[in-house]
Amino acid sequence: MLFNVDCALCGGRDFLLKWKNSDIPFVRCRNCGLVFQNPMPSAEELALRYDGEYYDYEIENEESFYRLMILGLEDLGFFDREACIFSRCKNEGRRPSFVDVGCATGKLLSTMKDRGWDVNGAEVCRPAAQYGIEKRGVDIHIGPLESAGIPDATVDVLHCSHLIEHLTRPDLFVAEVARILRPGGLFIVVTPDISGFQARLFGSEWRSAIADHMYLFSKETLSAMFAANGFKIIKKASWGGLAAGTSPKWLKIIADRVVKPLGAGDVISIMGMISL
Repeated sequence: MLFNVDCALCGGRDFLLKWKNSDIPFVRCRNCGLVFQNPMPSAEELALRYDGEYYDYEIENEESFYRLMILGLEDLGFFDREACIFSRCKNEGRRPSFVDVGCATGKLLSTMKDRGWDVNGAEVCRPAAQYGIEKRGVDIHIGPLESAGIPDATVDVLHCSHLIEHLTRPDLFVAEVARILRPGGLFIVVTPDISGFQARLFGSEWRSAIADHMYLFSKETLSAMFAANGFKIIKKASWGGLAAGTSPKWLKIIADRVVKPLGAGDVISIMGMISL
């Protein structure tokens, strides 16, 4: 079942048709510029897509997704901040907490656990979550973050990579993150960038304009959603000039190098801090 929705950023109801791929209508909010599917499937319908077939996809791509997450954290300078977080938490007599939402099979959680973090995940794909629980010994809530019951102000870092674009209510998700983060806690988001070079080049044929992506954020709209929920942006990073297979390898290498310093990559990552 499809539902007509208001803009998740500004609450607006005045939209322009941006793209229509097959039967997938992407609209642009005239007020704030956010791009999203409208109408869009219900959250319950979307949850049915994350089944055994999706688990197979996650297992097949686990290593490449993991490497990209580590590189993304490095680009944001997260590991440079890690020692400071550990020192502060030690002075408070506790271990730092790291939550990964959309954690799939828990590979990143396992790494962070080995680095000394208390880790928890949230994942709607039951087979993937069970793999992480059983094979990696990490705690994963099977379901969305909002149903995990995490107490107020108890999390030091919340990370989500290629998750926010899949949500029907990203505004409620970001508000939940703000609720559970400690003062000074970090929120890290990685998502496709509709203001990047590839989206502008390919338009409606952009690889991220797909049925599973409810929202297509730009640097500006994602930054605005951070700000609306009390986050101060600490750092942004960008990468991805041309997708593999869309151009000769030598051209991809050049494009990848050029877009990164320009902040025009296919993917945007933002690290924000909740107000102290």
